[in-house]
Amino acid sequence: MRWPLILSLLVCMPLGVPAWAADWNVPNRAGAIAETLAQAEEGDVLRLSPGTYNEQLVLDRPVTIDGQGQATIDGLGSGSVITVTGPGVILRGLTVIGSGSDHENIDSGIKLTKSAVAPIVENNVLLGNLYGVDVHGAKDSLVKGNRIEGRQDRHMNARGNGIYIWNAPGAVVEENDVRYGRDGIFVNSSKKNIFRNNLFRDLRFAVHYMYADHSEVSGNVSIGNDLGYAVMFTSRVKVIGNVSVNDREHGVMLNYANRSEISGNVVIGAKEKCTFLYNANKNSFTDNWFQGCGIGIHFTAGSEGNQIVGNSFVGNRTQVKFVSTKWHEWSVDGRGNHWSDFAAFDVDGNGIADAPYRPNDSMDHVLWTQPAAKLLLGSPAVQLVRWSQSAFPALLPGGVIDSNPLMTPNSPPAIQKVPHDR
Repeated sequence: MRWPLILSLLVCMPLGVPAWAADWNVPNRAGAIAETLAQAEEGDVLRLSPGTYNEQLVLDRPVTIDGQGQATIDGLGSGSVITVTGPGVILRGLTVIGSGSDHENIDSGIKLTKSAVAPIVENNVLLGNLYGVDVHGAKDSLVKGNRIEGRQDRHMNARGNGIYIWNAPGAVVEENDVRYGRDGIFVNSSKKNIFRNNLFRDLRFAVHYMYADHSEVSGNVSIGNDLGYAVMFTSRVKVIGNVSVNDREHGVMLNYANRSEISGNVVIGAKEKCTFLYNANKNSFTDNWFQGCGIGIHFTAGSEGNQIVGNSFVGNRTQVKFVSTKWHEWSVDGRGNHWSDFAAFDVDGNGIADAPYRPNDSMDHVLWTQPAAKLLLGSPAVQLVRWSQSAFPALLPGGVIDSNPLMTPNSPPAIQKVPHDR
């Protein structure tokens, strides 16, 4: 017997997969999956025949359920359809429908519990469940390449989330297409997660992020949601290379979010604000593209301590909304931001305007603090005040100043992901 060959094969075999792992062809009949699971060993693969299986599954050991793109599991409207309680489970090629409607129990298409270590949920279709995938404490989870469409029969706030992450360190959520339901990804009390290259449509928030430090949100696309990317009560997050197109309220919002990197993002056509900061500090905003919004960027509630450089503010109705009695510099090492409404000269041709840019004047401050004053906008007195400030900048009240504005916009890589049919 060739013992060296056998030993080498055993050494090369993936850890956690027994040498006797078997494939099971599961027939399409009532109870067939549960019957097969009762006989299967750790590492076995269950390949489902085409058709619909009216079953609820609990997976407590390492097995693979492969629907081969033709099998549907229907929970018949009660509880969670598939619950994973054991480590090393793989779910792929399934259509999952028919969860219950209980928010307290988080009824889901697929539920990954705390003891479900390193599960893989990939290339599945989840339709009409209250929650799509609930990653409830499962460490090192991978949710990849799934199409998730949530409920549409309730008010949006009463629906469940496409993907819910709770206390699941190391979770990776990537390349999913999430639509309808409440939030695309809702994260709460987790850390060291990665959410990348997902598509979100027709939701409340594309990504809703709370108490989730040291994580990454990158390469995602949000189209037509109420809000794109909301990072709240969190620190040290990377929000990089994402796209927001026609999200109704804000493209990117930071609320009590600190020490984070917001770079290379594109926000186009947000009805209210491209970006909104509330009590957020020590963040770096670099090389973002903010275009066609009601307000390009709005700072409030003590959010002065951020670095804003290399961004392009293009065609926003109001470029910056920020009330202050002090000047806050928005350029670093001789490089500022691009402002589409700034008619400036560059005599020496170095790409930097020869005069500083001040986006707001005293009348802006009055209008924001006293909205009724808008009735006076066309009056000669207002025009005189604005002319005086342009002729004598010393009369300006303070606020944002960009001493080195860029003559041309700096397009981030994410702009290539903007849909052409927007």
